[in-house]
Amino acid sequence: MQRFVFAASLLLTTLTSPAFSQRDLKDIPLPDPELERKTFQLPEGFEVNLYASDPIIAKPIQMNFDPQGRLWVVSSEIYPHIKPGQKANDKVLIVEDRDGDGRAEITSVFADGLLIPTGIEPGDGGAYVANSTELVHFKDTNGDGKSDSKRVVLSGFGTEDTHHIFHTLRWGPEGLLYFNQSIYIHSHIETPYGVKRLNAGGIWQFRPETMQLNVFARGWVNSWGHQLDAYGQSFATDGAGGEGINYVVPGAAYPTAFGVPRILHGLNPGSPKYCGMEIVGGRHLPEDWQGNIITNDFRGHRVCRFVMSEDGSGFAARQEVDLIKSSHVAFRPIDVKMGPDGAIYIADWYNPIIQHGEVDFRDPRRDHVHGRIWRVTYKENSLVKRPELVKASTAELLNQLKSPEIWTRQQSKRVLKERGQKIVPELDLWVKSIAGNAPEAERQRLEALWMYQGVEHVEPALLERLLNSEDHRIRAAAVRVTQHWHESLPNALELLSARIVDQHSRVRLEAIRVLGNIPGIQSLVIAMRALDRDLDQWIDYALWLTVRDHQGEWLPLVQSGEFDFSSNLRSLTFAADAVKSPVVVPALLKLMQTSKATPDELS
Repeated sequence: MQRFVFAASLLLTTLTSPAFSQRDLKDIPLPDPELERKTFQLPEGFEVNLYASDPIIAKPIQMNFDPQGRLWVVSSEIYPHIKPGQKANDKVLIVEDRDGDGRAEITSVFADGLLIPTGIEPGDGGAYVANSTELVHFKDTNGDGKSDSKRVVLSGFGTEDTHHIFHTLRWGPEGLLYFNQSIYIHSHIETPYGVKRLNAGGIWQFRPETMQLNVFARGWVNSWGHQLDAYGQSFATDGAGGEGINYVVPGAAYPTAFGVPRILHGLNPGSPKYCGMEIVGGRHLPEDWQGNIITNDFRGHRVCRFVMSEDGSGFAARQEVDLIKSSHVAFRPIDVKMGPDGAIYIADWYNPIIQHGEVDFRDPRRDHVHGRIWRVTYKENSLVKRPELVKASTAELLNQLKSPEIWTRQQSKRVLKERGQKIVPELDLWVKSIAGNAPEAERQRLEALWMYQGVEHVEPALLERLLNSEDHRIRAAAVRVTQHWHESLPNALELLSARIVDQHSRVRLEAIRVLGNIPGIQSLVIAMRALDRDLDQWIDYALWLTVRDHQGEWLPLVQSGEFDFSSNLRSLTFAADAVKSPVVVPALLKLMQTSKATPDELS
């Protein structure tokens, strides 16, 4: 019944959406970028200019900058479907603004012959590309600016629907690669650690150097946006959902996850569909824009802005005035990124016709040749000087981790990570040079912790220091690192035990979820101590999830009488409710008979 209601709701939304009205669209505007730009309405103090455009840039889908400040774009003229006999010739483009005037002079083809590429992320001497069923790494080995090496990194991603195939590549602050897929896709990926499966929408997490692949979270319709903030917290948007910004709890399930009895929801119920996401900030933007989320209402011809605030262990998102609002029917913002100069860059898929559920694949009104990149700046503040990173020394790159710009910190870490463990001695010295416990000093130590994680060098002393930071955001981030290092930490459970009763609920949430990923009954015993503190919706869900993660360990022991959650009635009651298994009933009844619990606890 629940699935029927969801399907009916989705159908009703479709029938009343702007996309459905495309069937009657007859007034197709001239594809002049300046005519389009003149329709843009921006907040006071902001302006927009054309950064790059067709004919070379046709149908940009995703974009990401590299440490040199070049913009890498995947584009597809073939979408939504290749015709019989048609040659696959979609492209990876490199867009360059060499003189720094805010307008690209050069756009070159790095790779072609692709079939509907939907994700791009420079790294490891080339670029990772989501190419239909494969994650491919392209590399230029002779320095001519074109790829001459193609390596299939992962294969087996589903291809049931071309606007749901895997997409949205993103480096995390710790050096892991994240990418998404959508609801109609069934993926079965062979890895050295076994077959990894995701049979609907969700977010993957991947470490290329070890080939470790995991499902980070799941359950959206068409999750075309994902970003991590300055403290490693994840947020996602849904290009076919209606709940706005989603706060992503690791391992959690969201509205469309199949066979899951409990889900989390987005922060803005009733919102339109959003595509792409960026967390903005830095010296060029106004103070009240720091940490805001920018995303795209591609059906409503808008680039939207959300102000984030803390809400218990989770977050709240409040929508503010749009960054761009347009009446132009072909303006289709699809991706958004902060640039090396502190400006905001927007990929415009430019098409009067979108999707392919409402109108025919071969509808002649579909535009296959145009596309734009727009650049938004704030007139009252100076732009940021683009840093030289690729040729910088290790010491210089480490000092860039102090930068106010997330872009600079992230790209510096990319260059450092590709230099490998040889950076560790200088990283050790840099950490020792950080003085005091001020917020900025602690944030720099967090960047160092992520850098150690990125080059696979376990640093217990720094981890323990940050687990006890005065800043709860730092403590929460350090807890998440503990999951990746726990096999090398003899006191991992002891460290997590202290954080499971942390004074801040988000730290407790992170500890609960990490314990869900560390095998052993003791992990669950520690996690259940979270019941000694207040539970908000996020904490309650996280603990429910962790109990279910461990049920293969504790359920047989409860059934055999070997384990009763240390005679803690509240813990056993919570666990029994989480798994809904009758084998818990005898132990529960026995404990209730001997317990001195209050009526409220028994309920």
